Amino acid sequence: MTGRSRDALQDARHAVAWTFVLNGLVFASLVARLPDLRERLALSNTALGLLLLAVAVGSMLALPTTGHVIARAGAARTVRLGAGLDTCGLGVAAAGATLGSLPLTTLGLFVHGAGTGVWDVAMNVEAAEVERRLARTIMPRFHAGWSLGSIIGAGVGVAVLAAGVPLLAHLLVVSGLALVLAWRSGARYLPTRRPVDGAGSGEDGPVRRASPWTEPRTLAIGVMVMAFAMVEGTANDWLSLALIDGYGVQHWVGVAGFGLFVVAMTTGRLVGPVLLDRWGRAPVLWASTALAGAGVLLTVLGASLPLVAVGILVWGLGASLGFPVGMSAAADDPEGAALRVSVVATIGYGAFLAGPPLLGRLADRVGTLEVLLVVAVLMVPAAAGVSATRRAPTARRPAHGSCSGPG
Repeated sequence: MTGRSRDALQDARHAVAWTFVLNGLVFASLVARLPDLRERLALSNTALGLLLLAVAVGSMLALPTTGHVIARAGAARTVRLGAGLDTCGLGVAAAGATLGSLPLTTLGLFVHGAGTGVWDVAMNVEAAEVERRLARTIMPRFHAGWSLGSIIGAGVGVAVLAAGVPLLAHLLVVSGLALVLAWRSGARYLPTRRPVDGAGSGEDGPVRRASPWTEPRTLAIGVMVMAFAMVEGTANDWLSLALIDGYGVQHWVGVAGFGLFVVAMTTGRLVGPVLLDRWGRAPVLWASTALAGAGVLLTVLGASLPLVAVGILVWGLGASLGFPVGMSAAADDPEGAALRVSVVATIGYGAFLAGPPLLGRLADRVGTLEVLLVVAVLMVPAAAGVSATRRAPTARRPAHGSCSGPG
């Protein structure tokens, strides 16, 4: 690898890390204002769950096509597109909630969801390529950047709630800042030099583009990621509300509980690469499923706030590695990596975004806190899919002198 290509790779690594941080910041900023949004629109848990489905629908419509967009336009342009949709949609949703307009809020969340899906897949594809070039496990640390952004977003959320900052002002500032910085970060991604993943013309192109949906290993990874994503997504959407409704704490305490969860997620993702390189993917992920399940149970059944706090920490540690390791596993073979990551992301983000809102109706019947028990059961299919994350025999090691990439 030449000095110039090494510098470009390190520059791309830092840019990808910032992209993850910004994505997490935007996401957590919305999560921090969910109790406020619920009150402004006078929504029940069921109605809030249905409203959040707008985010899921937007993402699910965007996710399946994002791999093809990346193959043609590159990850850099795709990240910019996703960030633009994501932040603009969030601003519209904030305006709708401020005006008390449910249709405008729904439209904004739909656009926000579409942007989230595009942004997430593109940054994961670029992260997988950077990881492959570096020839060591770093994907969890990129996702730690997402968690760090979530911590910042949750911390800012606690501060602005305590200070009485209006919902619209808060989310507009976050959206504008994230858009500018994401645009600048995308300019430092690896350069696109050739079409990838069967994006070019030819009779074989459509067959190759569709093939990841028929690969047993890719689908098994998707099932595992789906379960971990549901466990993580439920915490993002419902943990603060569950603490408020189930334990009668103030809003800022509920948001602080979510912040504690993302601190644990960040810690797990920072330490994770060392454990993964030492013990391998499967043993670490099997331990993760046990921790996540135990953490959820302790959060719901702990009764006292200190025990609940321990449960949240264990939950976050257990949930931290499933998603990023699944993304790495999907991209083991660089040939077709963008489409495989897109498939796994479609399955995973579908659960991450659509699953938690669907719990809203059940929460109205059994309680916002008690409904969290459902996600503990999901660690069973997660454990069943762990074996698929073992490195594919056909996966090729990176060519250290190469400069081409997906975006």
